[in-house]
Amino acid sequence: MTVIAPGGHIGILGDGQLGRMMAIAAAEMGYFVHVFGPEENSPAAQVSHRSTVAAYGDKAALETFAKSVDVVTLEFENIPTDTLEFLNALVPVRPNAKVLEITQDRLYEKSFINNLGIGTATFANVESIDELVAAIKQIKLPAILKTRRLGYDGKGQVKITGSSDLDDVWKEMKDAPSILEGFVNFKMEISVIVARSTQGEIACYCPVENRHKNHILDITLAPADIPKRLVDKAIEVAGKIAAKIDLVGMIAVEMFVTKDNQILVNELAPRPHNSGHWTIEGCATSQFKQIIRAVCGLPLGQPERHSNAVMTNLIGDDVESWGALLEDPENSLHLYGKAEAREGRKMGHVTKLFPLNQKPKA
Repeated sequence: MTVIAPGGHIGILGDGQLGRMMAIAAAEMGYFVHVFGPEENSPAAQVSHRSTVAAYGDKAALETFAKSVDVVTLEFENIPTDTLEFLNALVPVRPNAKVLEITQDRLYEKSFINNLGIGTATFANVESIDELVAAIKQIKLPAILKTRRLGYDGKGQVKITGSSDLDDVWKEMKDAPSILEGFVNFKMEISVIVARSTQGEIACYCPVENRHKNHILDITLAPADIPKRLVDKAIEVAGKIAAKIDLVGMIAVEMFVTKDNQILVNELAPRPHNSGHWTIEGCATSQFKQIIRAVCGLPLGQPERHSNAVMTNLIGDDVESWGALLEDPENSLHLYGKAEAREGRKMGHVTKLFPLNQKPKA
């Protein structure tokens, strides 16, 4: 594989805060970033060398974009796979379209994971009200019905209990192909972020605990307070998934730790992840510098943390507390350059470090 040296040009599909932090990391490493996305004055465009504002299906814009860069990666996984295939004929795209084909569809994703011998919640494909009724008989209640595609941060899913009206539930899904997942009685949600290079080298960050509010990540604690056996298992699972999916780039593996101390994989996100923001301050190589290393064919950096950390998202009006947050000199504040604070919108985050011998406090 050809190494893309500093001074090269990196294309990023997606123009949000993950692209913003990728572009900052790339610039620090001596690269130029061209970001491609649909929004004017986007968070990523504000800090990039160049930006193209266009739809992901605009082939003329994509062709011009491809000719301006040495490699393309992404910060947003819901890019049409046709877009990646079109670009890959012109410039290397990392990760490839096959990775997105799997991770964009919950049925394909969970089937892929189970075929590796890795556990998930029980699930069944649902494409009609009759299939929903049959799936409930198989999986039992409570359960969660999720659209197979495009759902995130709690969108596109409905919890089903014995008192639910199934006709109303299916109407809410608007006939979208879905999966029914059995309810997991978990004690903790964790994630492991793993990078894989063009040479197949793998580097995993430590498992972290993720706490949600209204289905949106609120706080990440690094590391997760779990036994070493589960730490090793979570890292093993994440590395196996990255290798078998033929990843070049980065993937976040979201998992449940069950009440009986088992690991079940919940979702995959093939790009930097909200639960890895703490690595900017907490590790020698942040997740954002790591993905640049991976897609440019460089050796991967050290993922070990030098400090424990707590990362707190600033959602909606939380961003108005920036002044109070800066009064604490131990806080590292990151704002994303979004003009309007809306309910549920990620506006920034704040990280605080702790010594390795001290548990992070939320």
